[in-house]
Amino acid sequence: MPTETGHETEVHHHKKHLLERFENATDLLVVGIIVALGLAMLIGLMTADGKVGWNS
Repeated sequence: MPTETGHETEVHHHKKHLLERFENATDLLVVGIIVALGLAMLIGLMTADGKVGWNS
């Protein structure tokens, strides 16, 4: 809707920005957890010797 100067005014939605920040933080947390689990799996595979305790 035009104002006296002919420009539209911007309405800032603070809750939307906070929600977007929370979503971005959650996305980064999930990606970090996936990367950490992948690294733990790789380390486990590299250090495994093939001998299992329940199959002796």
